[in-house]
Amino acid sequence: MALSYQATLDYLYSQLPMFTRIGAAAIKKDLTNTLALCNALNQPQEKFKSIHIAGTNGKGSTSHMMASVLQEAGFKVGLYTSPHLKDFRERIRINGQMISEQEVVDFVDTHKALFEEIKPSFFEWTVALCFQHFAYHKVDIAIIETGLGGRLDSTNIITPILSVISNIGWDHMDMLGDSLDKIAFEKAGIIKAKTPVVIGEALPETEPVFREKSKAENAEIIFAQKEYTMDYFSTTKNGVLCDVKKGKQMYFKNLDCDLGGIYQQKNIITLIAAIDILKEQGYPISENDIRSGLEHVKRNTGLMGRWQVLKVKPFTVCDTGHNVDGIKYVMEQLKSIPSSKLRMVFGMVKDKDISKVLALLPKEAKYYFCKANLPRALDEKEMQAQASVFGLMGNCYASVIEAYKAAQSESIDTDVVFVGGSTFVVAEVL
Repeated sequence: MALSYQATLDYLYSQLPMFTRIGAAAIKKDLTNTLALCNALNQPQEKFKSIHIAGTNGKGSTSHMMASVLQEAGFKVGLYTSPHLKDFRERIRINGQMISEQEVVDFVDTHKALFEEIKPSFFEWTVALCFQHFAYHKVDIAIIETGLGGRLDSTNIITPILSVISNIGWDHMDMLGDSLDKIAFEKAGIIKAKTPVVIGEALPETEPVFREKSKAENAEIIFAQKEYTMDYFSTTKNGVLCDVKKGKQMYFKNLDCDLGGIYQQKNIITLIAAIDILKEQGYPISENDIRSGLEHVKRNTGLMGRWQVLKVKPFTVCDTGHNVDGIKYVMEQLKSIPSSKLRMVFGMVKDKDISKVLALLPKEAKYYFCKANLPRALDEKEMQAQASVFGLMGNCYASVIEAYKAAQSESIDTDVVFVGGSTFVVAEVL
């Protein structure tokens, strides 16, 4: 008899190692398991067109923007992202609709013997489920976000029509390498033969890596930053507003996007460069599709946790930025909001570059240190001790919710409360 949805997830969590819970030990450094699973499923990944998106930061926002624009253009769009915030099924959607609980249950029930033989990681079987789901429902196109890195990421068995690398920053150095060019090498692994690639943001250390790989693969390479620029950009109550130039010409005036955050400047430029390639490939995408897609990303895709406003008084916002670059942008944005007191509900996971992140945080804020409910999370007392070295002061709380409630109860209407440091801290508040 098939298990219930919750029992199915419990089985998977207990049987299969999961990176988000235990960290690097869950990662297998090759594609063998994913290939074996997809082989047994009759190669579902070959039954639909796909766009592959990697990057240290911005790949999630860019993936959701891309899905939203293509939906507005009338396509049936699959979207695979990770990790999830509230429900496992957020990872696998078609036109914004999550995969049904029944399909998850049936997939696991049908292929349990296969799992026990191959022993895939949590991420590997999820990728196989996503490919099967998109093939079965005959999506026109699927946006596939890498989990970690690119070259050896489980998603890297697809042959996409376009690859996108949003940017390269410091994250997962224990697995991807201790320099930007080494990290870029891993991400460049998604560049495929004769398949155009868009690079959202290139740095002096990473550009040669991308050029070399695209040359080896005979793949057209587009550096979005070099061809498109933001002529005007401002954050609004509901998102951002911007003007985009292509070369010296105005390309989009008053482009409105419902995803907040200063970092969306780069993501929007990356998206527009990618859409232009799709148009060259014959995909009918109008200016109106782009405008409407950017305006309704959340409605079309269900995206949460990107500069998401939780309350107006006190102004309370959460953001899933969790590495040096992500936190840098979030802090820049927090500075632009007037407040009588900034309160930070903050927690991290053990395998991040904690001291580099702590060095970026504002000393004048009051901190509510907390630990998300997973083995990888850094203990709140350890967090407090490390933070005090950087002059960051505050109290410890045994759970994220306790920390959040304390911050709210101590706030007055003119304060600002920020929730973040880790995707998992944000997930628990949501």
